[in-house]
Amino acid sequence: MFENFDAIVLARFQFAFTVSFHIIFPAFSIGLASYLAVLQGLWLWTKQEVYLELFDFWKTIFALAFGMGVVSGIVMSYQFGTNWSVFSDKAGPVIGPLMGYEVLSAFFLEAGFLGVMLFGRNRVGPGLHFFATLMVAFGTLMSATWILAVNSWMQTPQGFGMNDVGQFIPLDWWAIIFNPSFPYRLVHMVLAAYLTTALVVGAVGALHLIRRTSPLRAGKMFSMAMWMLTIVAPLQIFVGDMHGLNTLEHQPTKVMAMEGHYESHPDGAPLILFGIPNPDEKRIDYAVEIPKLSSLILKHSLNAPLAGLDTVPEELHPPVAIVFWSFRVMIMLGFAMLGLGAWSLYCRWRGTLYQNDWLHRLALVMGPAGFVAVLAGWITTEVGRQPYTVYGHLLTADSISPISAPAVASSLIAFIIVYFLVFGAGTFYILRLMSRLPKDPMDDLDEGPIRTAGITPAPHLARKQEFDHHGH
Repeated sequence: MFENFDAIVLARFQFAFTVSFHIIFPAFSIGLASYLAVLQGLWLWTKQEVYLELFDFWKTIFALAFGMGVVSGIVMSYQFGTNWSVFSDKAGPVIGPLMGYEVLSAFFLEAGFLGVMLFGRNRVGPGLHFFATLMVAFGTLMSATWILAVNSWMQTPQGFGMNDVGQFIPLDWWAIIFNPSFPYRLVHMVLAAYLTTALVVGAVGALHLIRRTSPLRAGKMFSMAMWMLTIVAPLQIFVGDMHGLNTLEHQPTKVMAMEGHYESHPDGAPLILFGIPNPDEKRIDYAVEIPKLSSLILKHSLNAPLAGLDTVPEELHPPVAIVFWSFRVMIMLGFAMLGLGAWSLYCRWRGTLYQNDWLHRLALVMGPAGFVAVLAGWITTEVGRQPYTVYGHLLTADSISPISAPAVASSLIAFIIVYFLVFGAGTFYILRLMSRLPKDPMDDLDEGPIRTAGITPAPHLARKQEFDHHGH
């Protein structure tokens, strides 16, 4: 049944499928761990119970997301031995220790303090409990650091030599870890995680503001999320631009595919906003473009020449259509986040942040946008690296295990079924938890604290107060 399938394509799709499921959980838990630390720090500083209540609400969701991230990551790593054993053999001396450091210095740190954070507040005291929360947040950032060091080295490898059997041998660990793309990729990914979490927290707050349930808690989380979005979205666009310039320097073919530049432009390249890549004719059909703007963005000069894919052997071209569109999805969502943050800032200035239901509806719709943007960015990065696993040194075709297509296809089908059942159920449960924000205690008392926070009271509370006002 699977004899006509290509084992390489199936193995790549299987890894893409499993890592796509995996990456959404760390992208959420990295930001959420830091958010929990901020909530607990604000509670210790201000003694306002709303921060502790929000901490207790989100820590359960964090535990579930963290658990699913660990499980999906472990399953993913087995594919290095099953489908990509040649890659593991050749690149193992470099990437193996880095991934080991991630387990020792980051994962153990997270797991060691996670139990204290989840269950130990009444046992260890608020100070030590806050320290445990900080360690969990620091551990998630350390995990991201080591994994992105591995990925960045595969994108921009340096600090290695080759032995007689074709293995990558580490010569300079400092150069390996701090390779040319690592700082940009790390900052870009961490900011993406914070934006992803801010959008989810903002969507949950918006949902309950629309429902007029728990307005104080909902308003507090919505306000904090919108502050994060307002500050980080423009910063992320700036960092993304810097990352793009770094990619142009070290992986120009990837940028050619991102920009859709099949042809070289000796006197200024246009910025292609939209179009349909035509790999057969080597052009972008129905292109909507702005003349010379790509040269201005990438070279800071309108007439700067930009090379195209016509300067690269065709067998070294990445799949242009995938990279072209995934890059545009990421960019469009980034500017949508910028717009949402700007609108929330305007509403905050007008004093309508908690009353503008259209803003809340947009925030609710934008809730999953961070995950989509992270996936689109990952696809751009990884597909744009093709046909290499270690850029410029090891081809994907030379990295696969000696396995048959039916064997890969069978395991792929099993992965798809199990993943959708297990992680689909886990995600559904997380969404159920998000939809059940506990009731504010003052909802049944008076509107004083709610009005002070600038939040419209729940409809049943307003009716109760009107009823009491008339002396009934």
